[in-house]
Amino acid sequence: MTVKEIESNSRSRMEKAVADLQHAMATIRTGRASVSILDAIKVDYYGTPTPLNQVATLHVPEPSMITAQPWDSSLIGPIEKAIRASDLGLNPQNDGKLIRIPIPPLTQERRKDLVKHLHTMAEDHRVALRNVRRDANEAVKKLLKDKAISEDDERRAHDEIQKMTDAQMQKLDAAAKAKEKEILEIK
Repeated sequence: MTVKEIESNSRSRMEKAVADLQHAMATIRTGRASVSILDAIKVDYYGTPTPLNQVATLHVPEPSMITAQPWDSSLIGPIEKAIRASDLGLNPQNDGKLIRIPIPPLTQERRKDLVKHLHTMAEDHRVALRNVRRDANEAVKKLLKDKAISEDDERRAHDEIQKMTDAQMQKLDAAAKAKEKEILEIK
């Protein structure tokens, strides 16, 4: 393995960590309705836990409402039950064909809880970035130990890996700050 391959592999793993954080942040509820907050909900579909978006059409007709229209009308009950059982604090209402999910405004206390959850999530992803950096640095040290590269090349590689880590950390922090601002914003 060369230094370039180590850097390329590390860059790809770091970008995946940042992308994973952005995907995870999409499931955190803000004051606005978004179908992505329902991504984690699984519905019992003939004995198989199936993601809600694979058994129903999800739609946001207005900023404080999400609708779910099941493709199979026998799923109305299980979908409603799955939404109630989730930790999102939502209270769905069904009319026999369509499930309406009103998104209540967040209380200040709930906003603070969501921000704490966001900080925990961001820290987990920072740790993931640091682990990628550590793995890359160890791989570079092994190349030096095996005399595949010079000490100057090792130092340059460590500097490059650190720059890459810093850049990804900034992206991660910027994304987390933007989400925090969105959570705390009162409409």
